[in-house]
Amino acid sequence: MPGSGARSAPVIVSPLRTAIGTAGRGLAAHTVDSLAAPVLAGVAAAVAPSGLAIDDVVLGNCMGPGGDIARVAALRAGLGTSVPGVTVDRQCGSGLDAVMQAAARVGAGDGALFLAGGAESASTAPHRSWPLSGERYSRAPFAPTGFPDPEMGQAADRLAAVRGISRERQDAWAARSHARAAAARSNGVFAGEIVAIDGISSDDRPRAGMDVTRLSRFAPAFAPPAGASDGAAGPFGTVTAGNSCGFSDGAAAMAVTTARVARELGLPSLRIVATAVTGGDPALPGIGAAPAARLALARAGLTPAELGFVEITEAFAAQLLAVSDELGLDESLISGDGGAIALGHPWGASGAVLLVRLAARMFSSDDARPGLAACSIGGGQGIAMIVERTP
Repeated sequence: MPGSGARSAPVIVSPLRTAIGTAGRGLAAHTVDSLAAPVLAGVAAAVAPSGLAIDDVVLGNCMGPGGDIARVAALRAGLGTSVPGVTVDRQCGSGLDAVMQAAARVGAGDGALFLAGGAESASTAPHRSWPLSGERYSRAPFAPTGFPDPEMGQAADRLAAVRGISRERQDAWAARSHARAAAARSNGVFAGEIVAIDGISSDDRPRAGMDVTRLSRFAPAFAPPAGASDGAAGPFGTVTAGNSCGFSDGAAAMAVTTARVARELGLPSLRIVATAVTGGDPALPGIGAAPAARLALARAGLTPAELGFVEITEAFAAQLLAVSDELGLDESLISGDGGAIALGHPWGASGAVLLVRLAARMFSSDDARPGLAACSIGGGQGIAMIVERTP
């Protein structure tokens, strides 16, 4: 029996998210736990007919106030004082890692029902400073002294130069992201996956008019890092605010349980086929999703050509395209309804948002091929998950 040591293939059910808001706008008054709570409550309500107790809540977060945000959000969601919570930080892979951790516990027989995902509020992220110098910083180090630790925008610019990814190609991808997300929003594609907060149920950022002509007017956003010309195959200064993601607020969560529970609930589900996390060069963090995806595919016994759906975090068009080139992906399968360039990148939630979007696309399609969710992570890590629809 689940929870008594028996192994069971983990599945994802009831994936939900908030709308994604640009920092400082519609969701700006909400702390990270208050963004997560309504989504957790929605997922819990969907699986409540199972009669199972929630074994744990696992949430990713990387820029919140500290403390155990998962436990705070679970209490705020009204899940009861008996429901524990644990918070995961793998930077922008945190939400995906939270689901992986829940799946591992289901697979090990250490519980039958977990809620997992991620949340981030760029709007309410606290200011931080070092105690001795008083110097304020926006993020913790991704690597220690002696290792490269570039800002993500600079690193994306260097990756574009090293891999020969042109400004024109990046702008074309950004225009595609906005066009697809704006169309999906207008056509109600996102409606079934969004839990409204204060009446906000529509993503803020997508712009139908953000075409290549408009994007071409953006100036380069980042100064070249030291040693920028080393091994470069193209020019620097191709990454702009237009072909990059925005700072965002949002949350996403889902239930991770057994196939038997999903069948009893009558809910569509995705079976988690394989997962992987990998480490790489901290100087080129944007390519990190590629080795992770390659390892997950190998563990699943699949090739990239066998995928039917792909969601990769679009932190920058440069890194998305570098990962696609590295894996030889069919780009028509990637982020079919737009990605983070158009929707926004709520860091600790983004990996879970990928799974919500992947599930929505797979549940609504007759295509039975598996799907891939993957993130490149600051500091040179990557994370990936392969899923397939269950009968």
